[in-house]
Amino acid sequence: MKKLILFSLIFLIEINLAGQTFVNSLPEEAGMSSEKLKLIDAMAQKYMQEEKFPGGVILIARHGSIVYHKSFGYRTPGKKIPYKNDDIFRIASMSKAITTVGIMQLYEQGLLELDDPVYKYIPAFKNVQVLDTYNSEDSTYTTVPAKSPITIRQLLTHTSGITYGDYGLNGTQFIYYKLGLVNVGLSNTRWNTEQFINQLALAPLAFQPGEKYSYGLNMDVLGRVIEVVSGQTLATYLKKNIFDPLGMNDTWFYLPKEKRERLVPLYGHDKEDKLFINNSSGMIALVDYPKMDDNNHYAGGGGLSSTAMDYARFIQALLDGGQLDGKRILSHRTVEMMTSDQMIAMNKEGRGFSQIPGYTYCLGFSLITEEASGMCLKSPGTFEWGGYFGTKFFIDPKEDLIFVGMDNIYPNHFGYFWNRVTALIYGAIDD
Repeated sequence: MKKLILFSLIFLIEINLAGQTFVNSLPEEAGMSSEKLKLIDAMAQKYMQEEKFPGGVILIARHGSIVYHKSFGYRTPGKKIPYKNDDIFRIASMSKAITTVGIMQLYEQGLLELDDPVYKYIPAFKNVQVLDTYNSEDSTYTTVPAKSPITIRQLLTHTSGITYGDYGLNGTQFIYYKLGLVNVGLSNTRWNTEQFINQLALAPLAFQPGEKYSYGLNMDVLGRVIEVVSGQTLATYLKKNIFDPLGMNDTWFYLPKEKRERLVPLYGHDKEDKLFINNSSGMIALVDYPKMDDNNHYAGGGGLSSTAMDYARFIQALLDGGQLDGKRILSHRTVEMMTSDQMIAMNKEGRGFSQIPGYTYCLGFSLITEEASGMCLKSPGTFEWGGYFGTKFFIDPKEDLIFVGMDNIYPNHFGYFWNRVTALIYGAIDD
């Protein structure tokens, strides 16, 4: 009997160490109301009838259990092909969270330091310049040397001075255009990752490194850092160290041919707010870049496509302290550091992520702190982000809650839809 009790205790300990299995359950079993979650269905139907929302997929999980996973609407005009739960969406900037985890894995293995200069891994950033003056009449400009090198931490917090060429600062967008650095945040047919990042290093920074927050191609540079440190392409590294351990079988930079039909079309809203199939957006010249053949250009800041379930498995692992179903991708201490406020001083000085107290930025995610507890329903400690084409996620550790919203709409005149879904989610918490 003693042996049996001892065996049972060991078995239970092993299960606990392995972590809970990510499974479906009734909402009531996870402290949520089925009836109130049905309000999401009603809202989605209303928005679809008004052509504000073509459809998509929503997944909600609490206490490690999936309580809501539904698809809505139709992928094609004429209501011929419905969305399905396993549809693949362009997740764009939701790729950033995944690249961040890749960097933090290398950090906790002692292969890099967060305050290392980037030129240690990418020599092209050794002598970066900062834009000083720009002449809009003839596109000439002057630069000054950077006062300090760009660091890994600055890339993780978008404080490096690297911007997006599509909407740069102080004339940098025109310089980026001259260097061919526009329409590159998702894919590129001209350069592989190394060539692209070396070209990016030729562009002057919009401001001195560490001076302020400005969203940009920082994660793309970090994708190249991962390649240099690991000796693998970014695609290979992420698959081996994140996607395969977490069972993310539908997350790719370039989709295998057998999965390409599952990629949803890109919708948009026209000037009359009506939905149409958008075959070209301002950010890219080719919306079907996930169907292109792999050319070794991997945009760590925006190039991935995925499903709601795959991405939910990824963020559930972060909620569970870096592991899921017994597979660990980060230590819980690394996750805690990664999701801590990195902008305290900058925000106070008006140079940070937001002018709103409590809305701040950690390493690779936006973050809600105690100061913002009265601004929204999300708990302090919630970290989140979204994607250019309308995808959205958040992780609320206090409520043990995750959300993934998948649609592909650009331009989207009704992006507040996800905010209203969020209110319904929190209204359904019933414990």
